[in-house]
Amino acid sequence: MANIYDSAYGLEKAIRESEEFKGLKEAYDKVMADESAKKMFDDFRTTQMQLQEKQMQGQEITEEEVEKAKGVVELVQQHPEISKLMEEEQRLNVVINDVSRIITKPLEELYGNPEQQQ
Repeated sequence: MANIYDSAYGLEKAIRESEEFKGLKEAYDKVMADESAKKMFDDFRTTQMQLQEKQMQGQEITEEEVEKAKGVVELVQQHPEISKLMEEEQRLNVVINDVSRIITKPLEELYGNPEQQQ
């Protein structure tokens, strides 16, 4: 039987070699090479992380913060390189979520689906 960690490293390598990851890396590199796009993207990520941090600490997110975040999202979505980066990130997230469902299937089968048991 293969060592589970060897399989995990094999999966990491497969992800790095996937078209989805290559597309994401290419889009990321383009954004990082463009100073204005990089600044806009960094502002977006900072805003996103600040809101997530507040949420994880149980702090309430104000309406003003929500509006600011919406504005930042709208702004980055209008930038073609950042928009492409976000699309590529979503493509890779689909793959990672699919893989996660596959590798957690033994637990799901063991514990069952709680919604179906009610």
